[in-house]
Amino acid sequence: MNLNLKTPLSRRHVLCGLGVSLSLPLLDAMIPAALSAPSRFKPLAKSASVQPRAIFCYIPNGVNIAEWVPKDTGRNYTLSKSFSVMKEHRDDFTLLSGLGHPKCTGGHSGADTWLTGADLKAVPGSDYSNTVSIDQVIAEKHGKDTRFTSLQLADGSGTGSAGHSHTLSFGRSGTPMPAENSPQRLFNRLFVPESANDRAATLKRYAEKKSILDSILGDAKKLHDRLGKADQIKLDEYLGSVRETEQRVRRLEEWVDVPKPRVDSGFLQLTSQPGNGHDRPMWIDVMLEISYLAFLTDTTRVIAYEWSREAGGFGGGGENHHQLSHHGGDEGMLAGLAKIDRFHLSRIARFMTFLKSTSEADGNMLDRTMILFGSGMNSGEGGGHSPKNLPLILAGGKKLGLKHGQHLAHDEKSHPPLANVHLTMAQAMGVETDSFSDSKSTLTGLM
Repeated sequence: MNLNLKTPLSRRHVLCGLGVSLSLPLLDAMIPAALSAPSRFKPLAKSASVQPRAIFCYIPNGVNIAEWVPKDTGRNYTLSKSFSVMKEHRDDFTLLSGLGHPKCTGGHSGADTWLTGADLKAVPGSDYSNTVSIDQVIAEKHGKDTRFTSLQLADGSGTGSAGHSHTLSFGRSGTPMPAENSPQRLFNRLFVPESANDRAATLKRYAEKKSILDSILGDAKKLHDRLGKADQIKLDEYLGSVRETEQRVRRLEEWVDVPKPRVDSGFLQLTSQPGNGHDRPMWIDVMLEISYLAFLTDTTRVIAYEWSREAGGFGGGGENHHQLSHHGGDEGMLAGLAKIDRFHLSRIARFMTFLKSTSEADGNMLDRTMILFGSGMNSGEGGGHSPKNLPLILAGGKKLGLKHGQHLAHDEKSHPPLANVHLTMAQAMGVETDSFSDSKSTLTGLM
């Protein structure tokens, strides 16, 4: 029996009605609506914000590369089995193969370096040292015009740990930027109006933060000259992150009295939880829905979204993604991994449909929204963790100059740097730079 209830029943409620004290099984009527049905969110018909945008969507653990990479190349390539769910968007994305991160060593640090391309052990005496991520380079140009310079989303809140990051974003000093994993908190932060008392409390909190930061900077300057050279370098890196925080607080102060855009949360499943295998599809979808709304309202133009941290993640049916990535060539495990790949690509296809369904100036939102989707790891034929031949697609952005409907294949042995794609995206967003990380140029064939 299926009951269509807006408010779920509790076991206690049912037992009281029956006048017994037996333990009941979990019934459909006891499951909250947010957990029992797919999203009913619909895209808006039109966007008034005509701006370039970029979102970086990361999956961990690599893919079933044999079913991911097409056998042929160029514009007339045949879609591989994994991309059967993307066929309606064939002309709106480019499948990239053979690219990699020459400086990286692989392993479970793929998310840490996906947008930086850094050698994490490049600094002598340091076990971990990252560099700025491309989303933050782009945010430096566009962030001055939006409430949030960029958004960091992930299935784990905060920053995680070195080598197992919960964020894709790193500031100029290589400091990780914390991510949000709660749809409800994210929606509130972006769209829920603040009362006069809320604004007063916010300003007080910002003032306290600035006071603390000023104190830190003052004490650090006194300490600097008394340290050895190696410690001075470490302290300078720390002070760089403090100054970045100071700048973010100053910007947030400027937006306190600017009204937030009015957005209806009616069909957003804001209670979805990333760590629940059953919730997984809904959580991915609602975070993409909020990303769509953030772009639509020009609340931000840059989003970095880590769908799962390395050595984690679920498939659409709750499958253990990390376990299947260590397939060892087993056909059954590879089939399971390919199923997860198609699930992930189906969510990107849905997001692209939203963007294409919303008209904007002389086209649609996808025309000015770039989506880089993929992993910083290739699990290969044997289940290893290689930073070569990374699974990647670049979608959208036709009005920004990108060309699509093709498979751009490269020699995985020489593996041109993924940073060439990063540089291409930055330039498409109007960033005036000729290099990023280890990029030699923009990627030939994309523009």
